[in-house]
Amino acid sequence: MNVEHFRTIRNRLGSRWRRSVRPVLHTGASVVTLLSLVTTGAVTGMKLLGWMQPLELRAYDTMVQHRPHRDEDPRLLIVAVTEGDIRALQRATPSDASLAEAIAILSESSPRAIGIDLYREVPQDPGHEDLLTQLQRPNVFAITKLGDAVTEGILPPQGVPPERVGFNDLLIDPDGVVRRSLLFATTDDGSVYYAFALRLALAYLAEEGIGLEASPVDDSSFSLNGTSFIPLESTDGGYYTIDSAGYQLLLNYRSPRSLARQVTFSEVLARQVDPAWVEGKIILIGTTAPSGKDLFQTPYSAAETRDHLMPGVTIHGHMVSQILSAALDGDRLFRFMPSWGEGLVLLGWTLLGGTVAWCLRHPLVLGVATIAIAAAIALISYGALHYYHLWLPSAASAIGVLINVAAVTAGRASESQRKEHMVMTLLGQNASPEIAAALWDNRDALMDTGKLPGQTLTATILFSDIKHFSRIAETQSPDRVLLWLNEYLDEMTQSIQEHQGIVNKFTGDGLIAVFGVPVGRTTEDEIAQDARHAVSCALDMSDRLRRLNQAWQARDLPECHTRIGIFTGNIIAGSLGGKNRLEYGVIGDSVNIASRLESCCKDIHPGQCRILIAEETRQYLDERFDLEDWGGMLLRGREQTVQVYRVVVPSTETAQPSIIPLNPESPTYTKIDVDSVKS
Repeated sequence: MNVEHFRTIRNRLGSRWRRSVRPVLHTGASVVTLLSLVTTGAVTGMKLLGWMQPLELRAYDTMVQHRPHRDEDPRLLIVAVTEGDIRALQRATPSDASLAEAIAILSESSPRAIGIDLYREVPQDPGHEDLLTQLQRPNVFAITKLGDAVTEGILPPQGVPPERVGFNDLLIDPDGVVRRSLLFATTDDGSVYYAFALRLALAYLAEEGIGLEASPVDDSSFSLNGTSFIPLESTDGGYYTIDSAGYQLLLNYRSPRSLARQVTFSEVLARQVDPAWVEGKIILIGTTAPSGKDLFQTPYSAAETRDHLMPGVTIHGHMVSQILSAALDGDRLFRFMPSWGEGLVLLGWTLLGGTVAWCLRHPLVLGVATIAIAAAIALISYGALHYYHLWLPSAASAIGVLINVAAVTAGRASESQRKEHMVMTLLGQNASPEIAAALWDNRDALMDTGKLPGQTLTATILFSDIKHFSRIAETQSPDRVLLWLNEYLDEMTQSIQEHQGIVNKFTGDGLIAVFGVPVGRTTEDEIAQDARHAVSCALDMSDRLRRLNQAWQARDLPECHTRIGIFTGNIIAGSLGGKNRLEYGVIGDSVNIASRLESCCKDIHPGQCRILIAEETRQYLDERFDLEDWGGMLLRGREQTVQVYRVVVPSTETAQPSIIPLNPESPTYTKIDVDSVKS
């Protein structure tokens, strides 16, 4: 097998591949691009079906949890009805009298707005008339509940004008988390309602001379002090299946716990609240006691080990704070990329993942690179959310990368397997499957250097040669000689391959076979198995030769007699030759000894096939093989004798004992006289 032949095979492979399988995918770039487009389309379809939404929401929560917590909003004060207040009042909710008293005390310090996040559709006597009187203050706001298909609505207290009533309904995502705020809602009769938080924020901003205006960037949106409040769409960010009816915003929480200064309801009634904490502030009065069952999950809940639920009054406070921060502090509201932009981002990440998968072949390196890409997606998405308030769908990009890496890896493996099959088929026309496999496994080194790396192996060498071939060739025409010789070599090659050997080369009328290459043997059992395979192969070759001779005799072709030499030992296997002529060869003293065994004592040739082995092979055999001891022989080119044995062919030498003992002291020991022919 020379280098030029291998290169020819490579060229033939390329032409076959281009004609049959790769009319379009002719380069790695086209493969990666096509698979990336398919992956992007598949992930986009998964997004539209809502399959990605749970992962995106979980990723969003994780990013929110790791954002730095902001300071308390000094514009707010929360009056909390705690479990201690409930025990002190001996009621599940403050009475109208207690609530009216609290409003009166707080009003003494001139707050900008007081929001009552307590339902009062039904009077909580005593003191209902006192409460109605306090609710007439122009800076006091009450709540109503719009309700939905599941829950009924709750009316506001009597006598409170609509402009000082806001709904406190919260939007809960499918996983039970409050991530959005609803600023406006429209009922079936066309009535428009303001959110409780929006009412309070607008009351505060009115003191600053700021009111609702049409957005300069979107006629259907409003702005406050130049900040446009663009409503959330059903496919913004990681959302794909939500109901985006009404006027919604993605809620920007300040922190998991400390939104603003908080006092208890009892402290207000006891006048223990500093008036400076109240003056000019928005006051929110609501229940924080767990028994009030006004607790909700937030993006922080999954990371909290205690108090993972947030009271409704606190969530409304976060909504108020977000509106005020956007209008007065210049805080950015959350933004989202258009669908086509998200598609381009997804395509970019999948292209990167596919390119890495195409270029990196080592599984560990590819795994580390894939993890690095996923980490980059997470860091960039976090940075975009934290610094620019831009929600980039990170889960879809990460899933796209993983899918495309798997697809490109599978495609590359399929292409490699297809190429390997074609190469092995082409190589198999000129070399044994084992040598073809060795060439394929070392294809990169072979094509770069033109050589296979050498390695020292323990193998069994088999030499075979036809006795008096020259005489036979002289008596036959060339075409008959080639026909006769090819039939012989074909049978011998089949026998060698069936016994797990390889034909290293043909030497005219002979051949060299090796058992134990190109994969090195590492245990004594494997070496012994190779030796037994070689001897079994020699016996099978003898049997095939007998059948061939019978067939040739009927066709008036000459009979054939062969000699076989077998030796087990160390060899060096690898490329032999130069850049213009290269062979996979085996060299070493073991190869020479096998050759000398085949050619020694040519005059002693019992039967049609003579098989000689050395002690180095015999030690690995078992009693299945009949051996005849020829004693120590001095082979040509060697200074030390080699212990030689002849393998008895049972089918043609039935006169021989079934087992010939090798112990000279045995009474049945037989030793032929070969002293006269030793050389």
